[in-house]
Amino acid sequence: MSDDIDIPSGWTVEEGKLHRRFRFDDFSEAFGFMTRVALVAEKANHHPDWSNSWNTVTIDLVSHDAGGLTQRDHDLAEAINALIGERPPQPPALDQVL
Repeated sequence: MSDDIDIPSGWTVEEGKLHRRFRFDDFSEAFGFMTRVALVAEKANHHPDWSNSWNTVTIDLVSHDAGGLTQRDHDLAEAINALIGERPPQPPALDQVL
């Protein structure tokens, strides 16, 4: 991953992949989340490596075709964060700075 790509909030880099574990109240919520991620991933044509155990979903993102992390991984991680209501920090509006 190039140095100019930030690691999205809540994600870590493990074994050369963006990694995050999500916990939900129950299996239904976890499965619903996976369904929403699947739709986003399919639209982006970029698919996660993931697993599910009851209320926990573990996701790893890496661009296998590029041999490592790319902007696509970052963008999909941000899209996944948005599904659970997490948005990347936004710079203040110009009128708030002046």
